[in-house]
Amino acid sequence: MAWTLTGFADEIGRDLGEQIELLNTLGIKHVEFRSAWGTKVLDLTPEQLDRAKGMLDAAGIRVSSIGSDIGKIQITDPFEAHLARTAHGVEVAKFFGAPYIRMFSFFVPEGEDPAPFRDEVMARTRAMVDLAEAGGVTMLHENEKDIFGDIPERVVDLMTTIDSPHYRAIFDPANYVQCGVKPVDEAYPLVRPFTDYIHCKDASATVVVDGLNKVLPSGEGDGQFRELIAALRADGYEGFFSLEPHLGDFDAFGGLCGPELWTKAHTALTGLFREQGITWQ
Repeated sequence: MAWTLTGFADEIGRDLGEQIELLNTLGIKHVEFRSAWGTKVLDLTPEQLDRAKGMLDAAGIRVSSIGSDIGKIQITDPFEAHLARTAHGVEVAKFFGAPYIRMFSFFVPEGEDPAPFRDEVMARTRAMVDLAEAGGVTMLHENEKDIFGDIPERVVDLMTTIDSPHYRAIFDPANYVQCGVKPVDEAYPLVRPFTDYIHCKDASATVVVDGLNKVLPSGEGDGQFRELIAALRADGYEGFFSLEPHLGDFDAFGGLCGPELWTKAHTALTGLFREQGITWQ
C-alpha cells in the first residue's frame, strides 16, 4: 500500500517558489493550494493563477485540493456573494485540475445552539454542492471547531442529508480534539464511510494556548494518530494525507511555521508510516 502526501505549503512561506522548493526537497508531488504571495487562492488575479499553474506544472506538482475558505462565514451573514465565490472556486479547481475543494459548514453564533440554524446550513451547503456537481469537482467538508459540522454527529447529518458523491468529509484529528472528541474512539466509527481526505495535525487535550488546544506534530498529542493510521490501513483507505502543521504564528492564511517546522511535521507523520510499514508517495 502506498499513500499520497500533500499539504498546505503556504505554511512553509508566503512565496510560492519557496513552497515549491521544500516540496521538491521532501519529494512531495501534491499541494493543497490555499494561498500564494500572501493572497488567498480564490483572491489571486487571473495573471497570478496563470503564474502559479506554470510554476507548479514545471515542478511536477499537482493540486490535490483547493484549500478555500468557502463556508467559513457566520451562518447569519449574507450568502449571495459567498455563493458567487463558491462558483469561482469551482472554476479555479477546474483550472488547476484539482479533484477537491476544501469547505466549511458556517460558524454558529457564539454560545448559541446549532440546531435552529440546521435548515439554513443545509440549504446553503446544498447550493454550494450543486455548483460542485455541475463542475465535476467534489467539496470536502472540514470539521473545524465552532462551525455547524464540528462534531461527528453533525458531520454525519450533513453527509447523509446532502447525500451526494460530490460532498465528502475531511477527517482532522486535531480539530476533533479541540472539540473534546476522541478522534478514533468516538469520531472515526461515525464518519469513516464519508471520509476521503485526512488533515495531518495533532493537538493536546490538556494544554491550551490562547484559548485553543495546543497543536502538535502528528503522533505527539491526543489525536490518536497511530490508531487512525492502523484503522485506515485496515479499511483500505486510498485518499490523501495533507500536512497542515499549524506550528507557527496564526493569521488569516493558517499557521506560518517556516521550512524547519514544516519539515518537522513531515518527519513526524512519515515516521508513523514507517512504524507500520506503510510506503508513501
